[in-house]
Amino acid sequence: MPESETGGSGRRARPARPGKAARAPRERPAAEVDVPERGPGGRWPVPERSLIATVLGVSPVVAVAVAAGLTTLGVVVDLLRIGTLGTPFTICYLTGCVLAVAWVRRRGLFGPMVQPPLLLAVAVPVVVLLAGSPRPGTGISERLLTIGAPLVNSFPTMAWTTGAVLALGTGRLLVQRAAVEAARPPGGRRAVSGRARGAARAEARRSASPPPS
Repeated sequence: MPESETGGSGRRARPARPGKAARAPRERPAAEVDVPERGPGGRWPVPERSLIATVLGVSPVVAVAVAAGLTTLGVVVDLLRIGTLGTPFTICYLTGCVLAVAWVRRRGLFGPMVQPPLLLAVAVPVVVLLAGSPRPGTGISERLLTIGAPLVNSFPTMAWTTGAVLALGTGRLLVQRAAVEAARPPGGRRAVSGRARGAARAEARRSASPPPS
């Protein structure tokens, strides 16, 4: 019998069992890999943090949903209570928009910063129509007046809410950008690119060198 089949010792080599095959290393779940790690003092990485460095920011979808929910609540309460937009709407609208910009992660600031006018333009007509006002059969002018009156009355609230949100979002961009620059080591980009080029050259030399005999 050939030596390859006997294993060189006179005994027949046993085929490896399928269950004993080497297993590939178990991959970590994507959710586990993507979770950022806290830095010194419990601070999150700047792109992932909220307005407060120790509080993890939420996604832009969640932030916009929070603002939309509070705004819709204020619109419903005021339209059912007095038929127009008043103080409850102002409180809910302002709180929702400011909370969205403060809570969202830094790299997702754009959506919450531009949402106040769009949010109001969508929430008010939708709530008015769902409330059954204006009634079927009314003229076009009455329909436009019923839907447009709350929008016109809430324009000042929308204007200074938008200003406050833009100021808060711009302040976050500037302050947290300064934090990134302060945490970056001197010549960080050049040092990193130099190390990357050195590693690439070493890898090229190893691949080009002949294998040992």
